[in-house]
Amino acid sequence: MDNGASSYRRFLEGDNEGFVEIIRDYKDGLMLYLNGYVHNIHIAEDLMEDTFVKIYAKRPRFVEKCSFKTWLYTIGRNIAIDYLRKEGKHSVTSIYGMENILADEISLERSYLNREEAVELLCLMGKINVLYRQALYLKYFEGLSNEDIGRVLKKSNRQVENLLYRGKQSLREKLEEENRNT
Repeated sequence: MDNGASSYRRFLEGDNEGFVEIIRDYKDGLMLYLNGYVHNIHIAEDLMEDTFVKIYAKRPRFVEKCSFKTWLYTIGRNIAIDYLRKEGKHSVTSIYGMENILADEISLERSYLNREEAVELLCLMGKINVLYRQALYLKYFEGLSNEDIGRVLKKSNRQVENLLYRGKQSLREKLEEENRNT
């Protein structure tokens, strides 16, 4: 049992401190994960908050078939997909607004990852296929197992293995391309 599951169980039993622990432990990672879908750190922050509001208000049942983190990220993913369906994939943002959004996104990534190489890698990952990026992010930045990644992305274990393999290949190609251009 991971810490999130025990905190959530305590929250369901009436201990609001359990919910505070969940937010503290998962908010940054969830926000960066959701940013991979919406490409706007402010919207990702709103979606992260919506995820926690949904858990707080509806108190969905957590069945321990997967880790708490997998369960939470799946809820967040579904909220992000609903948002994209409602808003459409293309939103209009001014160039000045984009500068602020990118600055906030980079700032959060730096504080969360706390390593220059990881930030560069994350920026490079933004240039590859969305599914490859999501699978790689969940595997290497969030530490989820292939089985848990499959649950979040709604893919079979074999599909996850393929996504990870192809994602690494694509990332390698982008890295070689960047090296040639410098």
